[in-house]
Amino acid sequence: MSSKTDKRAKEILRLLLRQGKTSVEDLTAALTASPASIRRDLVRLEEQGLVHRTHGGAMLTGKAVYEPFRFDASFRIREDRFAAEKQRIAQAAAAMVKEHETIGLSAGTTTTLVARQLLHRRGIHIITNAVNIGMELSSSTAIETTLTGGSMRWAGAFSLIGPAAIESLSMFVMDRLFLSVTGIDPERGATVIQPEEAAVFRVMVRQAREVIVVADSSKMGMVSPAVICPAREVDCLITDDGITADALNAFKAAGIHVLKV
Repeated sequence: MSSKTDKRAKEILRLLLRQGKTSVEDLTAALTASPASIRRDLVRLEEQGLVHRTHGGAMLTGKAVYEPFRFDASFRIREDRFAAEKQRIAQAAAAMVKEHETIGLSAGTTTTLVARQLLHRRGIHIITNAVNIGMELSSSTAIETTLTGGSMRWAGAFSLIGPAAIESLSMFVMDRLFLSVTGIDPERGATVIQPEEAAVFRVMVRQAREVIVVADSSKMGMVSPAVICPAREVDCLITDDGITADALNAFKAAGIHVLKV
């Protein structure tokens, strides 16, 4: 996404925050852009779960409380990396979820996209240590959402950590856990940067019947300092078609089912 397009998308969101809904005609006049460009912007924003397109315009999805977080620079930068690949991964992950399941979502940009894909589903319970995911899902009356509690320590991470987060997770068993990582390696397993976050993610892994890592191909073979779990505890890896044949074979040899999208 170009800087010009990104700036225009932010302006559309700001206008919608003030007005709730708007038309393509009004946006064209306010932003001095062509109707075709505005429509493309609205398609992208709808794919991100931020707006609903209507006949001739758009409206907010109901997550207005969360929107200020959308402008956090560090989160936006990470979210924009491999954006199309992450979107495909999130769609594939959401397709695995069945009604009446209890689903775990760790903090992360890819799991945030999974949450958006699940926003309009019914009859599922989502447990997460991510404040932003909780806010994203707060507009849904059909999904039960549980936040772990805990403390936030890093700007732009939205990740709850510490004893409160760990203790609350022990009260639940999750049918599936979708796990964001900064690295996944056949020998070293799933890793992140911060040990305190890894400690929370480890408990999520322990309490899940199925562990699914959602990670774009740039994270294949990468190893970060804090280990979440060994490769043998990962049931499935959803990644994009940028994964190399060697990496794909190595993960399969480690007993991990790989879904390439």
